[in-house]
Amino acid sequence: MTARVTLYGRPGCHLCDDARAVIARVCADLGESFTEVDIDADPALLDRFGEEIPVTFVDGAQHDFWRVSETRLRAALGSG
Repeated sequence: MTARVTLYGRPGCHLCDDARAVIARVCADLGESFTEVDIDADPALLDRFGEEIPVTFVDGAQHDFWRVSETRLRAALGSG
């Protein structure tokens, strides 16, 4: 199963921790999976997202940054 949600962030980021909690809850409720990418491990991602983390993608398209709206995420995953 390919993850529909990708969370770009970094360790020690409190907003990333908050986003992860929302994403994990929504994905668990809907039977979806998510993956997490550490932007510090890739200079191109660090350059692209360095000041906007966490960044959430759904089905390959940017969905949110800084804060994850549970309502918007559920809607994007088809359970609005």
